[in-house]
Amino acid sequence: MPSNKGARMERELVLSQADFDRFARISGDHNPIHVDPDYAAGTRFGATVSHGMLLFSTVCGLINDFFPDARLEVQDLKFPAPAYAGEPLMVVLETQGRPVDGIVHLTTEVLKEDESRCLQGTCRLKLDQEVAS
Repeated sequence: MPSNKGARMERELVLSQADFDRFARISGDHNPIHVDPDYAAGTRFGATVSHGMLLFSTVCGLINDFFPDARLEVQDLKFPAPAYAGEPLMVVLETQGRPVDGIVHLTTEVLKEDESRCLQGTCRLKLDQEVAS
């Protein structure tokens, strides 16, 4: 388990239009900016963009891989840039200090190839007591 200040975890990711469509079906968020390529082509984005919470779900998956027994207590998220279908992305977590009283603080990002951020934020995790010891 990473616990040193600045421990970095990464995962490459490419989301497809089919991923956007599946997430819309599961979440009920059928905003055409996510699921209608013809509509989205006429917007300032020029194409469909990922749901913000789909991006955060990828962050949660990476958190679970590295901290499988942790409980997500708090997250603070921003979505400054769009993520497009077929675009290579990098999901990044970085620990902020060592766990204290079973609490881990993370910075979270989903980055585009040009290093612009589709998601940026922080999370606070509560570790399982056995893991935290």
